[in-house]
Amino acid sequence: MHFHPYRRQDAVAYAHQWAYGRNPNYYDYEYIGGDCTNFASQCIFAGTGVMNYTPTYGWYYRNANDKAPAWTGVIYLYQFLTREEPSVGPVCIETTDLSQAQLGDVIQLSFDNVGFRHSPVVVETDGTGLPDGILLAAHSYDADWRPLSTYEYNNYRVLHVTGYYNWI
Repeated sequence: MHFHPYRRQDAVAYAHQWAYGRNPNYYDYEYIGGDCTNFASQCIFAGTGVMNYTPTYGWYYRNANDKAPAWTGVIYLYQFLTREEPSVGPVCIETTDLSQAQLGDVIQLSFDNVGFRHSPVVVETDGTGLPDGILLAAHSYDADWRPLSTYEYNNYRVLHVTGYYNWI
């Protein structure tokens, strides 16, 4: 298995293209629980071009009825991206240091300090680590170039995508 760099600019370009729209190749989960993690997964896929088709524990989307829980579920995306054993697909390092956030990373937000419920994608950062300097794109309250500081959250975690594994 080979490790490849994450194509951050591709993820960000995708985020800008679809922040206020819906790619017809993917189901819109907005009215049945939210579309934020589906959108984040699409952005990550744009930056990797590889899915992991392992039933239940992988990260993939074929259609609305054939997808991994990690494709649309906040906690499941986190669990897949932070897995310890190398397998096909993107991987990340979790941090709470906002200065580590880079283009195409995901910042998961908790609004109640109980669980994480939102997965916006970083589309710009000034490197200061301040919430005003991190701009996000998201679905479920569609946004593009939205400062992290405008969200009312209790906690956050940065899912810093380091790259992806593939067989070639």
